[in-house]
Amino acid sequence: MAEALSRNGEGLFSSAKPQAIEAEASPLAEQNQAIVEDISPLLSDEAVDSKKHISTEFAPTEVASTEAVATELQSMPTDLAGLRAAASICTACELSSARNQVVFGIGAQHPDVLFIGEAPGEQEDIQGEPFVGRAGQLLNQMLAAVQWSRDNVYIMNVIKCRPPKNRDPKQEEVQACSRWFDAQWELLQPKVICLLGRVAAQRVLGSDAPLSALRGRWHEYRGVPVWVTYHPAYLLRSPVSKARAWQDMRELLGRCRSLKE
Repeated sequence: MAEALSRNGEGLFSSAKPQAIEAEASPLAEQNQAIVEDISPLLSDEAVDSKKHISTEFAPTEVASTEAVATELQSMPTDLAGLRAAASICTACELSSARNQVVFGIGAQHPDVLFIGEAPGEQEDIQGEPFVGRAGQLLNQMLAAVQWSRDNVYIMNVIKCRPPKNRDPKQEEVQACSRWFDAQWELLQPKVICLLGRVAAQRVLGSDAPLSALRGRWHEYRGVPVWVTYHPAYLLRSPVSKARAWQDMRELLGRCRSLKE
């Protein structure tokens, strides 16, 4: 699968367009839907009262030349520890002035699966680790349900600093942080991507489609299969969707297994 990856500096702002590689929901998801509704291990958590702000607007990101991206990547550290240290002093956008910590990422150095969320929240900004607090606990439960953990996948966000009041990242903030996104990608080389929530899905896939239109079918990004599911924070607010999230995790697991056969 690694041979299929593009190493030409394609990133969030490349001219390469992600593609949907399956028009319909997968057969596995359809066959197991009724069963999943009954056996989802994610259904025990209760909803929380606090709601995360959800924007209804989307601004397409600008396109940078692959040559410019490739040139910048050549000057980046060539290991995750060095890249984390370099990102920790980044001041490329206004978010750096209010952050406690840059939230870089966590997990295996060469994961089969890369999970990408939108941006750090309050607890992530305090602890310096993505997906902590109640949403992080639910993500851990989702991973454990398919016998994964934070140690054998990788978890990161589209941007590294917390937006004020957990608002959606602005276009210029995503663009400023794309250097770190691209450099992480080059080092991680995932086999499958799972995008958590609407914002991450829209930003990475370059789409303004709602989550309902992006979820339930496979996409492609830089030659890598992409699956879209709910953000754990949304599942805490809408526990009725946990059965569908469990269905999504089973489909993701099935795709990973098929790539190893």
